[in-house]
Amino acid sequence: MPDAHDDLVRVHDAHLHNLRHVSTSFPRGKLVAFTGVSGSGKSSLAFGTIHGEAQRRYLESIAPFARRLIGSAMDPRVESLHGLPPTVALEQRTSGGGARSTVATLTTLSHAIRLLYARAGAHPADVLTRGHPAHGGRLPAEAFSPNTTEGMCPVCRGAGVLHEPTERSMVPDPSLSIDDGAIQAWPGAWMGKNLRDILATLDVAPMDVPWRDIPREAREWILFTDEQPVVTVHPMRGVDQVQRTYEGRWQSVARYLRHAVSAAGSEKTRERALRYLDTSLCPACEGHRLNADALRVTYLGLPIFDLLARSAQQVLAMCEERATQLGMEHGTEDAASDRDDVSPEAEAERLLLPNLLPVLRTMVGLGVGHLTLDRPARTLSTGELQRLRLASQLRAGLFGVAYVLDEPSAGLHPSEKGMLQDLFSRFLDEGNSVLLVEHDMWLIEKADWVIDLGPGAGVEGGSILHSGPVAQLADAPGSRTAAHLGRPLPSLRTGDQARRPTGRLVLAGVEARTIHDMDVEVPLGSFTAITGVSGSGKTTLISDVLARVLGGTVRTSVDDDEEVMGSAEPDAPPPGAERPPRVREVRGAEQIDRLVRITQKPIGRTPRSCLATYTGLFDRVRRLFADTEEARRRGWGAGRFSFNVTAGRCPTCQGEGQIEVELVFLPGTFTPCPDCHGARYTDETLEVTWNSLTIAEVLGLSVREARGVFSSDARIMRALDALEAIGLGYLTLGQSATELSGGEAQRIKLATELQRTARGHTAYLLDEPTAGLHPADVDLLVAELNRLVDGGSSVIVVEHDMRVVAQADHVIDLGPGAGEDGGRIVASGAPAQVAQVAQCQDSATGRWLAAHTAG
Repeated sequence: MPDAHDDLVRVHDAHLHNLRHVSTSFPRGKLVAFTGVSGSGKSSLAFGTIHGEAQRRYLESIAPFARRLIGSAMDPRVESLHGLPPTVALEQRTSGGGARSTVATLTTLSHAIRLLYARAGAHPADVLTRGHPAHGGRLPAEAFSPNTTEGMCPVCRGAGVLHEPTERSMVPDPSLSIDDGAIQAWPGAWMGKNLRDILATLDVAPMDVPWRDIPREAREWILFTDEQPVVTVHPMRGVDQVQRTYEGRWQSVARYLRHAVSAAGSEKTRERALRYLDTSLCPACEGHRLNADALRVTYLGLPIFDLLARSAQQVLAMCEERATQLGMEHGTEDAASDRDDVSPEAEAERLLLPNLLPVLRTMVGLGVGHLTLDRPARTLSTGELQRLRLASQLRAGLFGVAYVLDEPSAGLHPSEKGMLQDLFSRFLDEGNSVLLVEHDMWLIEKADWVIDLGPGAGVEGGSILHSGPVAQLADAPGSRTAAHLGRPLPSLRTGDQARRPTGRLVLAGVEARTIHDMDVEVPLGSFTAITGVSGSGKTTLISDVLARVLGGTVRTSVDDDEEVMGSAEPDAPPPGAERPPRVREVRGAEQIDRLVRITQKPIGRTPRSCLATYTGLFDRVRRLFADTEEARRRGWGAGRFSFNVTAGRCPTCQGEGQIEVELVFLPGTFTPCPDCHGARYTDETLEVTWNSLTIAEVLGLSVREARGVFSSDARIMRALDALEAIGLGYLTLGQSATELSGGEAQRIKLATELQRTARGHTAYLLDEPTAGLHPADVDLLVAELNRLVDGGSSVIVVEHDMRVVAQADHVIDLGPGAGEDGGRIVASGAPAQVAQVAQCQDSATGRWLAAHTAG
């Protein structure tokens, strides 16, 4: 047995995912970095094994009935783990939550602020007569949330705006007849045809005359009636279609739209319905979403909507001044707590302000103090999201825990990573451990201990190459991380070395969030890097502005976030909503034929989604099996070989290859299906082979192995070659999306686009494509992006990896700071030009390039 008093965490026989029954140890109370190429097993060891075992122990310590409420935890698959402290995990996420999620809700500041208004806010006398009797008539905290029945405005139901159907909004062109599509608010496809057939059967109005010529009474009935008559419809179909009558129920156009907005299961259906409603500011709450009583309560002289509209830095200054007035020492509740004359309101402030101040101070210290508390989470950059989650962890003031962090450097400019070092020092000074899954070499060099996994990824990884101090990593055989430690930037590309542009895309007068009246020129046929500190406007420029401009002009587009595609100047937004981007003038967009935009939005995370299905190559594989003589003899088509179709898949596991074992009072776990043993298919389906392989055996092939098997099939080889070229040759075709690391998922999405044959001039917009990649993998990615540019395409990336920026043809650096301090171009040109001292006084990128370039 290990010494119970030593300062080591000892892992014995970890075999989760691709871990090869590894054993290691590392010190507590230190900064420990888990390194290796993407897919080498870092996350499996740090999160799946170490944090997973801590979760399992915690669940065992609570009441059995509560375990089922918490849900299942991953089986850590480790023989033993000694010396393990409790863990707090912060995994990499690029999503900021739901549509109503804000900076305040992400950091949990919203709850403390609502409590301050409820317990310490100034309530008018008449409001006190309607509040909670147990609290002296004060409003409850729920009354300050627009998402609760107690707090929402009763007129707009917490939306801040009213969506009302009008004749003009539902029938924008009254010169058209109903048959010609006058009622544009009707849904498409069969449902719209159904409503037209019902209306024709009701014979309320002529269907073939202009809408404006229909009597007003009939128009009003069609659009607004509450009646829902049921009639027998005899639809007119084509000669080859079934002529079947049915009972149809009528609903007015306004009734349909209201239902689509309030109860539609599809967000696209809701958004389409909103286009046919007139939107206006709610007259009751004036867009502030709360009821009248809540809007009249103030704290520090401000109603809650006014406080939330201020930046974290401004709110911190106000709260610190109030804490000083209360005699609180450093924002704690210790001082002056024994005074008898303290009012209940002041006592509530002493209890609640310590919940706000640490988070606000950490936000400012991490460089996100410029964010307003009501800023929608979906508008934040990846770096801002990461730092907000880190800030929320500090409020706990925990001691003796291990923080397990997944690439906290993601989305941060190199100049900002010193903030992380300060944060880790605070964690360690408080008696905690910090475990990093990290690719950033600068942070790895600052670690006390490094556990390097590899040597490759997937089946080629899962071994521990080094576990010890950073200085000794250089002696680890087969370590790709060691080769990149202390490695300087490559030589900066000069203007003479950059590719000659084939054209220019010019955007004049750009207005978007913190970008004001900016003119930007992007060279075409080049590799352009958009740089700047986190929050300087990079993602706004590329994802909101460029995507909208090009999405509205190109012939074809591919986008994994369709919400931003379309015109650069959409209709005016609802009052109180964020204004969409505006561009005064666009020149050169006609030179681009196709747009491909790839964001950090993750791929499907269901067990049924796998590498073969996501890339589309499985469609061709199934067709090859369906074309075999045996399959044709049995009358089987390609669907028989899909594990999503009932006919051929295993009925026990429903084609997933594994089943969840319910353990009643213990967390559930997954085990291979007892009938198909992970094959996903029935035995009968597996009797059909292609080149002596069953369909299950094909899914078990790695990309590298599959290239030898399908070498004569050009369609499949295009996908396999793209995956291999981008460093994913080790993945199996049937590998579930739930088992992929963040870096792997990003590269699969990119490889799916790289395999397609480009037609015309294609512009690729990529938001931090190196996120989650080891430097060795970044080299492969950059080679592929350069290949696209050499083929005549334009590649425009938002990037923080200075090794990528150094090799770009053109750099557009935004800044000089974040938020309102950013949003302008502070340097542009070839990397060597940006690094010149004369240009980079306000350019964080220029200063970094100048200081860290070889020679």
